Amino acid sequence: MTDNPRSRAWFRVAVVYFVVAVALGLVMGASGDHSLMAVHAHLNLLGWVSMTLFGLIGLAYPAITEGRIASLHFWLYNIGMPAMLAALAAQLKNVPGFDPVLGIGSAVTGISVALFAWLVITRIATRPFLDQSKEHKDRPDQSAQSGAA
Repeated sequence: MTDNPRSRAWFRVAVVYFVVAVALGLVMGASGDHSLMAVHAHLNLLGWVSMTLFGLIGLAYPAITEGRIASLHFWLYNIGMPAMLAALAAQLKNVPGFDPVLGIGSAVTGISVALFAWLVITRIATRPFLDQSKEHKDRPDQSAQSGAA
């Protein structure tokens, strides 16, 4: 695999989310207070798993990590996610006034996911099915071997 700075950045941020998710899981388990389970799940799935997948897909298809849309995807995700998760934690702990932050953070994260989908759809070329006539042209002549003597 080749070096890809954007993928490397996704991996580094993903690991931070993984460590935070594990730490939160340990704290919840030790305290018996599982009120932040939704935050724990989002840390793991949107932080650790999704960011790792962004990095892996970027290694396999480097074109999705290049350009302004890819930069926008990276930064919107990494701004929206922490805002969304902090606001979700506050909401789950009944801290008033965080609903707008949760909405905005969720929307920003959602826009970033839509940008990723656009990058994948537009920059990863689809491989058409082989044309049957081309397939036969590429094979050695079967009629000569089948006893056409």
